[in-house]
Amino acid sequence: MAKWILIAVVAVAAIFVMWGVSAYNGLVASNQEVQAAWSQVENVYQRRADLVPNLVETVKGAANFEKETLQQVIEARAKATQSTTHVTIDNPEAFQQFQNAQAQLSSSLARLMAVAESYPQLTATQNFRDLQAQLEGTENRIAVERMRFNEAAQRYNTKKNTFPTAIVAGFFGSKFPDRPYFKAQEGAEKPPAVKF
Repeated sequence: MAKWILIAVVAVAAIFVMWGVSAYNGLVASNQEVQAAWSQVENVYQRRADLVPNLVETVKGAANFEKETLQQVIEARAKATQSTTHVTIDNPEAFQQFQNAQAQLSSSLARLMAVAESYPQLTATQNFRDLQAQLEGTENRIAVERMRFNEAAQRYNTKKNTFPTAIVAGFFGSKFPDRPYFKAQEGAEKPPAVKF
């Protein structure tokens, strides 16, 4: 009888260990999915940062173009690229700073494009139109990659915080932190004012 009890205890322990290994491996795979999605977000932001100097140089060629607007774009790009080198999704403050810097660059680029429309000789050049189209495409890519990152973070956070996997995640402590989400810019809920 003791032999059968021992076999049952060993079998239950083996099942528990296999479940723990499976849960751990699932968390690792989900975490890697989040890391890959984050890398793609950084990739498209880098593409935008690489396009900005070309856009600025093209716009500089327009006589009497507002220097203050150009300076804001240049400074916003510098902040955005600087924050990229220090951000990790494991640090909520760095993540928020990264998101704020990217939002500031988006805002500066939007102002630059709005001001550029007042310069017909600039908007008529092929280089400017090409860069504008590339930036618009990049902004769309950014939106898609941020959405994919949020989806991966949501799957990971759900898996990590769902019982019984939460037990394994809790056992490994800081190895499996919750992942942040990209959020809309403050004021994005208000429609833009259109004036003619």
